[in-house]
Amino acid sequence: MRQRLKRVYRELVIDQLCKEFKYLNVHQIPRLKKVVINRGIGETTHAGVLKSSVLEITTIATQRCVVTRARKAIAGFKIREKRPVGITVTLRGERIYAFLDRLLNLALPRIRDFCGVNPKSFDGRGNYNLGFKEQLIFPEIQYDQVDQLRGIDLAIVTSSKTDKERISLLKKLGMPFLKSSD
Repeated sequence: MRQRLKRVYRELVIDQLCKEFKYLNVHQIPRLKKVVINRGIGETTHAGVLKSSVLEITTIATQRCVVTRARKAIAGFKIREKRPVGITVTLRGERIYAFLDRLLNLALPRIRDFCGVNPKSFDGRGNYNLGFKEQLIFPEIQYDQVDQLRGIDLAIVTSSKTDKERISLLKKLGMPFLKSSD
């Protein structure tokens, strides 16, 4: 099943980007490579925290997540070797467009007092990083099944070379950026 956002990208965004940046080759056109969803687990002592976090991230991403474990013990942070410290999932292909469509059209409008996302969250290497304070903005998560509010980090990885191309790509896909005051 072809995703709606991918169809918009293929039919509209590619042509607009070619006109704006005057690409000579089809392979120069920026595209979405992957979306990485992360969550750190602060409480490593409770097994229920890990289980509920895995269930939530799997529900949000529609793909099974991987539990990341500590490589070595750090006494100051009360972390032991091979203890779970986070959860990550990487979306590629059609799942990128399905997730971004739900994010842009369902999740972001549910944020209280939402004015847009920060256009300065690019890292200079093609990644746009975005963080949320709670998981309840996603409509897949049931309010009564949440035991505690936990944050989620997103990294949207593109193949573009400059920040101007990245902003243009994401704007054309529907990312609501804040209006700059300059």
